Amino acid sequence: MAKIKVSKKSTRIDMTAMCDVAFLLLSFFIMTATAKQPEPKPVDTPQSTVIEKLPDEGVATITVGQKQVFFLMPKNIRRATLERMSELRNVKFTEEEYTEFEKLEGFGVKMTELKSLLALSPGERVKEGVQKGIPYDSINNQLFDWVKQARESQRAFYDEKFQAGEITAEEYGVKGDLQIAIKGDAKEEYPTIKRVMDILQEQKKNKFYLVTGLRDEDF
Repeated sequence: MAKIKVSKKSTRIDMTAMCDVAFLLLSFFIMTATAKQPEPKPVDTPQSTVIEKLPDEGVATITVGQKQVFFLMPKNIRRATLERMSELRNVKFTEEEYTEFEKLEGFGVKMTELKSLLALSPGERVKEGVQKGIPYDSINNQLFDWVKQARESQRAFYDEKFQAGEITAEEYGVKGDLQIAIKGDAKEEYPTIKRVMDILQEQKKNKFYLVTGLRDEDF
């Protein structure tokens, strides 16, 4: 009896389509991802079980670490705030320096040292020891001035939008007052954090955010 030959089928799987999909997804994530900007003062925030995200816009952050204070403003008010500080502190800036200031992801220097900071490259600015913090003592309280001028710039920015009919009265009421977040190092001494809070309360800013890291409830 003749043997029946069974045709052999290839076990090879064509992965071309899957590779195409994988590369498309990889390209999508690379193009849509936002690179984390280097901070002038990296801190390890205390842990908390509370989950409440910061607003996506209209928030200024005060970073506190090793008794040094740094300030980060929303990009839309950076130039206007610096213009106000320039007039208040009688320190003049060039157009190029205003442009560089708008790119700053936070800073921590005296007003008289800001021009020197802006002259450095982005990589040099974040090197350890280059920025030694914004003065916040009672004699030379520049942090108070920065927060105050930033809040006034925020109010003016949205006041103009409201007058032009671009936002409603409700939006103006919510966005017009600059929100403040305090990002303190977990090992920072309490008097330093309290001093920052006192500066905010001196401006009748009694509601602000405290930035923490997430921890497990059973930690």
